[in-house]
Amino acid sequence: MADEKKMTLDKFEEAYEDVKKVTLETKLIYSDYWSSITGGKVYLKPENLQRTGAYKVRGAYYKITTLTDEERSKGLITASAGNHAQGVAYAAGRYGVKAVICMPTSTPLIKVNRTKALGAEVVLYGDVYDEAYQKALELAEENGYTLVHPFDDLDVATGQGTIAMEIIKELPTVDVILVPIGGGGLATGVSTLAKLLNPKIKVIGVEPAGANCMQESFKAGHVVTLPTVNTIADGTAVKTPGEHIFPYLRKNIDEIITVPDEDIVVSFLDMVENHKMVVENSGLLSVAALKQLDLKDKKVACVLSGGNMDIITMSSVVQQGLIMRDRIFTVSVLLPDKPGELSRVSGIIADVKGNVIKLEHNQFVSINRNAAVELRITLEAFGTDHKEQIINALNEHGYKPRIVRTNI
Repeated sequence: MADEKKMTLDKFEEAYEDVKKVTLETKLIYSDYWSSITGGKVYLKPENLQRTGAYKVRGAYYKITTLTDEERSKGLITASAGNHAQGVAYAAGRYGVKAVICMPTSTPLIKVNRTKALGAEVVLYGDVYDEAYQKALELAEENGYTLVHPFDDLDVATGQGTIAMEIIKELPTVDVILVPIGGGGLATGVSTLAKLLNPKIKVIGVEPAGANCMQESFKAGHVVTLPTVNTIADGTAVKTPGEHIFPYLRKNIDEIITVPDEDIVVSFLDMVENHKMVVENSGLLSVAALKQLDLKDKKVACVLSGGNMDIITMSSVVQQGLIMRDRIFTVSVLLPDKPGELSRVSGIIADVKGNVIKLEHNQFVSINRNAAVELRITLEAFGTDHKEQIINALNEHGYKPRIVRTNI
């Protein structure tokens, strides 16, 4: 680890003082909900409430403070799925220098617009981060821009590590820190500083199951590139982790676990309902992983890395979460083609406190007059037990409800 001297306690302390100039204080939030589920004491580090909506402003700003006036004056360029983009744009604005950001074409509109609003020039290119990064390298070569890498940079990672400084200052007895991993910059900074301050702290990295580049790299013992990535957690949809930071991760991360998209979806609902906070899919990785771990009697800090989520994505995640939690479901029943049947079915559902939110009535599914009408009923329920109660009630009255997979 030839570059190890660059990530020293002195550097972290310097970054901590610098970063305070541009960040909001994100104090830990104790979670009764996740504490009761895990048997530990779970605290949330709400970087979703940070300036620019994510932790990325920390690393971007600290990196820019380490540049020379000449390097800054050339203009800055980076690639980002969104959060680092806003961090660099904001930090560049504080220094009054030009920033060019290459973003994948799939980047949510809210992140694109906010990056532009912060004064940066945005170039949309490629389907994933890695393709946007190659474009940034081309433009840097052509125009002489100074590259600010979103994660594979020791100064950027040092800036991100200020999160660990804040967690440990506020909760000195923390046992476990859970941190999302995309390219690995956040995890590098948090784990390296945590181990410098207290080697007994366990740091666990969490990746989406469909973009587990760091897990595969750990298995191989060197950085590997995934052929494809497929996850709703766009901020961590990275094919190749950072080469320069990889040795630090191997040394300081205790474990890497993955979570499926389904667990991220229901964690979004849990966060909104129990903490009234919007956290983007990548930012939810740390809490989505909690159920996989034995955390009884442990003090746990979950880094919520960002909250930049567009309304359309939010709407889709809420809808899917409600379906997955059996809070909304659709059944199909066949009715005799005679007056009063619809009223009878509605009465059965009302008696067990089911709430009908949509009806589809089709009289042309069969020529059998005793079962000629298909009724598709989309219902709101309190959860799985209540859903079963509604289905049982329909069965007891002679209907044979069939669950229909549908989107509301």
